[in-house]
This record gives sequence, C-alpha cells and structure tokens, in this order.
Amino acid sequence: MSARRAWVGDLVRDGGGRRAIVTDVRDSGTVWVLRTPVGGGPYWETDDPDSLEIIAPSGAGDDQ
Repeated sequence: MSARRAWVGDLVRDGGGRRAIVTDVRDSGTVWVLRTPVGGGPYWETDDPDSLEIIAPSGAGDDQ
C-alpha cells in the first residue's frame, strides 16, 4: 500500500484497520512486530509489510 516499506518507529494502519507502531523487524526482515500506539497494550505480528499503510513516518513530529 505504501510507497516506502514501514520500519521501526513508524505509525501505521494494518490490513485490519488497526493503528499501530512498528516496534521491531525480525527474522531477516520477514516479520514486522506491531503494538498499539499508546498504553503499552498487546502486540501482534505480520509477515505482509505491504499491508501496512504508513500514517506518520518515524520522526515526523520531531522539531530537529
């Protein structure tokens, strides 16, 4: 969905419509670990990075 593949720190929307933060990319770049954007809630994984729509890239809110 996104032109750039989601990476650690990006705010994304997964294929099921859930907003998430990418917290890790494992297994030589084949598994993306996602968690809720706030509250330290549960995490889940996807092996389909093309299903992740980037809402805000990592650092998008930084002033520096």
